[in-house]
Order: sequence, then structure tokens, then C-alpha cells
Amino acid sequence: MGCRLRLVLVIHNHQPVGNFEGVFEESYQNSYQPFLDVLSEYPEIPFSLHTSGSLMEWLVDAHPEYIDRVRGLADSGQVEILGGPFYEPILAGIPRCDRIGQIVAYTDYLKKLFGTPVRGMWVPERVWEQSFVSDLVDAGMEYTLLDDSHFSAAGIRADQMHGYYLSEDEGRLLKIFPDNETLRYQIPFTDPVETIHYLKEIADHHPNSVVVFGDDGEKFGAWPGTYDQVYRDGWLKRFLDLLQQNGDWLKVTTLSEAVDTVSPIGSCYLPDASYREMNEWALSSERQLELAELKEQFSEVEGFDRLKPYLRGGFWRNFRVKYSELNEMYSRMLLVSNRLQSLEATGVDPEDLPLLHEARTELYRAQCNCPYWHGAFGGLYLPHLRNAIYKHLILADTLLEKIRHRDATWIEVEAADFNLDARKEVRLASNRIVGFIAPAQGGHLYELDVRGAKQNILATLDRRPEPYHDIIRKAGLEKKNGSQPGEDIGKIHNAVRFKQPDLDKKLQYDHTPRKSLVDHFYQPGLDLQTAINGGGEMGDFVQGVYQSFLRRTDDYCEVRMVRKGYVGPYQVELTKTVSLSKSAAGTLEFHYELAELPADVPLHFGVEFNFAGMAAGASDRYYYNHLGKQLGPLESRLDLHKTDRIGLVDEWLGLDAALDLSAPANIWTFPIETISQSEGGYELVHQSSVVIPHWEFVADDQGRWSVTITLSLDTSVAQAKALSEAAASGAPS
Repeated sequence: MGCRLRLVLVIHNHQPVGNFEGVFEESYQNSYQPFLDVLSEYPEIPFSLHTSGSLMEWLVDAHPEYIDRVRGLADSGQVEILGGPFYEPILAGIPRCDRIGQIVAYTDYLKKLFGTPVRGMWVPERVWEQSFVSDLVDAGMEYTLLDDSHFSAAGIRADQMHGYYLSEDEGRLLKIFPDNETLRYQIPFTDPVETIHYLKEIADHHPNSVVVFGDDGEKFGAWPGTYDQVYRDGWLKRFLDLLQQNGDWLKVTTLSEAVDTVSPIGSCYLPDASYREMNEWALSSERQLELAELKEQFSEVEGFDRLKPYLRGGFWRNFRVKYSELNEMYSRMLLVSNRLQSLEATGVDPEDLPLLHEARTELYRAQCNCPYWHGAFGGLYLPHLRNAIYKHLILADTLLEKIRHRDATWIEVEAADFNLDARKEVRLASNRIVGFIAPAQGGHLYELDVRGAKQNILATLDRRPEPYHDIIRKAGLEKKNGSQPGEDIGKIHNAVRFKQPDLDKKLQYDHTPRKSLVDHFYQPGLDLQTAINGGGEMGDFVQGVYQSFLRRTDDYCEVRMVRKGYVGPYQVELTKTVSLSKSAAGTLEFHYELAELPADVPLHFGVEFNFAGMAAGASDRYYYNHLGKQLGPLESRLDLHKTDRIGLVDEWLGLDAALDLSAPANIWTFPIETISQSEGGYELVHQSSVVIPHWEFVADDQGRWSVTITLSLDTSVAQAKALSEAAASGAPS
């Protein structure tokens, strides 16, 4: 009968930069290794394999035998190696020069590792914009694959997607395959016979078709419940057996063979899009709920299936609007990228070229996509992934500073629009720390990078409504009524699993950003619980606009911020000065002056600090007082009285952060915990530890009051640990 349908199997394996070692290993044991074990028994069934660079580097170190096996399969022609941007960034989330640079860098790496040509690539999260065509071609790519929903959005019917299309930008041509959604939902979750029937129907009606299945390799064993189904119950072997048994009309092949033997269907231009769920996740929570309601309402209406291809969600870049913390991370990445490009353009000394190359690698690692969005997977909500991004940004930034500064100790201050809000922020930096302050946003300190610990201790996350919170509330109600929520293997986007009990009772939202130098005027006598609930605010300083003034000398930098605002019916003036000196380059001093205060009126003033990246739930992460006495783990709710010092220690990070107060204060502490979803289920995650020193007082005769707060950051333990590890590995420190 001859080949009437070519089936391309594209497997995409990925673990994000910064993921836990145990997750890498578990995924290897449950998915990557057993998948190769089974496919090796079917040498006549080829497939295309994409492995992200972050995972590939881990495999090279942890399981070189896996690399040898893949190399052997590539040499035999059973495996086609696909490339892509090295550390799996969303292409729309990085500058064009970095898109091309990452793709070229990974192509070179794969060629050296496997000795085979790399002609095609995987587009991370299938986030697409038409201008990427020229970027991919300029990076040496011939073809890629995108979801069939991209093609539907361009007006192409399902029966016109059995092949590949040419797409053009600035005269460059790229071949693009539609990735079949039906197969993605069938494999490996339905009986293989159902998939064969589906493919046979296409072959009967559309001879000489090419149908592509491209999806996550982790669904073959690493996703919850799939290991038993795929391997122990024999799903994968049954599927491969059926492919062989139907070889008289079905040929399993690779993307490269399809390109070389089948002509394109035609040409098309694809709209900006990603896969269907990602488009919906990019919408605001309110619009997501509205879209879901409308789809359910009209799902039974005649003709709705014909309308569905024209329904679209949001635009991926709006994740940066939806989550301000994500925009902060993106803006910081752009700053590092721009600084690196500037140094490349002006040229560096030959001896600094290795530092420049290392900085570029760290930048590329910091562009890994997973924390730059949130949907069914934890992403932005997972602190260890955000912390990894900042770790590599801080490393890249520090390497660039080594090229710029020849003396060991330095400080600087500058103003620019660092967070892309059309207003100027202030950057205070030294050889030990980097701080970013937003005078137009409450005068908040919104980023504080500690170079020695490679940690942004303000990589915080606000608690905000998410559409799936309604599912959590519903499940809580069902449990109250005596029933249990169910779950279905394979329905990763809609599964209901709870990693802790009673999550519905812990849903809470923040009305103000969880940053530092957040200025509160509270009701006198306010208690801790009301403060935790966000109540008792009497002033308009929390997010008010401050005027700012910079001052700098060779040995000292400061930013002074002034605002006149209201505390109840009274107008008062608040001045806060943030200073950094060369003699104490790891210490920030915050001086507060309150003026024009009402006479004989009790006032209650507090300054909120947040400390992120210092984990909770462990005995080696704790608060301590002025005597060095431990006060409890970092998730503790404390109500301390008349103290002039509080510290936070993370022994694992080797970081000690201490606040010293010129006037004794009462101090509140409490945790910020979000409830988010990931592939493992709904979970409570510690995001930051809030520390609020607060004072109740009456102004002096001149209507004034002042206090100085000193934040000291000690990383000596972290630096000693890094030196020890470098010595043990033989690497330069």
C-alpha cells in the first residue's frame, strides 16, 4: 500500500535552571532513562529529541552514560538531535541578540557533544511572534514546530495541517510544522488503538500526510501517576508495537526526513501566540474566569466547535503586567544584557575576555523561562526558581563589575528608569551589594542583591487572586460536606491534588507590595493580627510618590526622599535617607525624619521590611535578638517589645541579615505564604518573612521625631563555603 502518512515523534525534555537535584534525578530515573530503554528495543522507530541545555549540562555531569546512549542512537540514525536557545528562554522575553546568541551557542555545544548536524529547534513554550522567523534563520535553523492552534489562529483549517508551511520575515524562510493537539491529549493517556484509528482516518482522507506529535518527555513517567501507566502497564510498548504493525501505511520518521522528502503545503504568517492554555494564563484572573464561564456557557450551542478556533486568550508578554515581580526580574535581566552588550561594543582587554564569556553564560542561564510566567506549573510562584534567576544575574553583574572596577572596594549611585515604568528609580551599588529604590512607588527598596550570597533578599511575591483559588474554595466546601475532590491522571492542567490540608482557610491577599522601606502609619494600639490582616492603616505613604535627591562623594552615596502626606486628618512630612559608605560597603543605613507632626497626638509609625530567599521550616533558618538568642524559625509570628536589634540567619545560604535601631521598638514578624498550583498539586509556599519595627510616640515640641535603622548583611560564611568548594573542585575562586 505504501506510505500514506508520516508520523513524527518529537520528545522535549526539560528541567529549569535552579530546580532541585532530586527532581532532576527522579525525572531521569522515571522518564528519561526508561524511555530510552524502551525505544532502544525498537531501532526501526526514529524520533526527534530535544533536551534543554540546563538539563543537558546536568546529564553530562550526572549521567554521562545517558549521553553515550543518545550519541549512539544519533549515529545510528534513530535519533535526530534538535536544538534551541541554550537555557530554554521564552524568545519573547529576551533581546534579539540573546535569542540568536543562545541558539548559536547551543547548536555549537550539541555538535561537539554528539557530532551530528543540528537543523531544527524546539521553541520554548511555543511562544511565537512572526519576527522570530528571521532570528531563527539567522541563528542557522531550517525548521521548527508550533501548536496547531497557532495555525488555526491564522485561519488554516485542521484538514490543512498535515504537513509543514513556509513562513517568511525580512526575506528569510523558515519551515514550520503544526503540532497536533489531539495527539498531545491522547498520548500517553488513552489506549494506543485510539491513536492508531485517529491516524488511519487522516491517512485515508489525506494521503501523503505528515502528522507531528511534540510534547514533554516528562509525561512519559515523571508526571504524577504516569510511570505505572507508561512502563509497568506497558503503554509505550503497546504503542510502539502498533506503529510497527501498521507499517504498511504508516511511517514513523523525523522532522529532518520529512523536510527532505515532502514538499511544503504552502506559505503562511502566524499570529503572536502560544499554546492554548498559556494564552489563557496570560489573561488577568478576572478575564480568565470570564472566558472559562463563557466557554462553558456556549459549549453546547450548535456551531461552537466551528467558533473555537477563533477564540484566543491573552498575549504572553502581559505576564509582565500581571505580575510586577516578574517585570522586576525581566528589567534586571535587560539591564545586565545591555551592560554586557555595551562592554562588547566598546571592547575589553584581552585578559578580560574569559570574564566576559562567563558573564554571558550566566546571563543566558538567568533567562531560563520557567519563573517568567505562571499557569498549571509553579513557575513564578516557586522561590527556588526565582532565586536561581537572580543568582545568575548577580553572578553576571558581578563579573561585569570586575571588568569595570579595578579597585577592590567601590560604591556608586545613579538614577534611571530601571523597571520600565517611565519614572526614575535609584540604583545604589558597591562591591558587596546592589539596591534598587523606587521613589515614585512609596520609596520602596524593591531589590537588594547580596553579592557574597548570590541572593536577592527582596525576590518577594505578593499574594493575589488566581482563578484556581475558586477550585480550592470549592474543594474545601466539598470536604466540609463530607466528599473528596477527585483527580485524573494526564489532566495536568485541571487535576485537583492538595499537598497540605485546609488550604482554603489560608487564602489571603496583599493590598500593598511586600517590599522594604514600606512606610506605615497605624492606628495607636494596633495588634499583630490586625496588622497581619492588612488593617489599621491611617496614612497615605505606603505607595505615595516621594521626591528624591542624590548625593555622592568618593566615599559616600545617598538618596534622600521627601513626601508630604496625610495621617488621618493631619498633613505631615516624611524624609527618609538611604546611604551607603565605602567603609561599610555591605551595610545600608536608613534615616527617618518626621516633621510637621500634630502636637500632643499619639502616633504609631512602622517600617516594613521583607526578607526573601531565606527559607522557612528548618532549624538552621531563624530569628535572633540583641543577645544572639534564637527567637524561632523564619515562619514565626513574633510580637517583640522594646528591642533595638533583630536578625535573620540562613545557615545554609551563609547569610546573616540584622536590623539595628537607634530607638528601641516593638517588632512584629510574620510569614507571607502563597497558595499556588504546580504539576504536583496545590501547595502552600513560603515567600518572605515580614519584619516591622514600629514605634508609638508623641512628637517633640518642634513637631519632630526621628530614627535610624541600619541593615547589616554578613556573608562571610557563604564566602568561606564558596572558597572551600572552589578549592575542592580545583576551580578558581
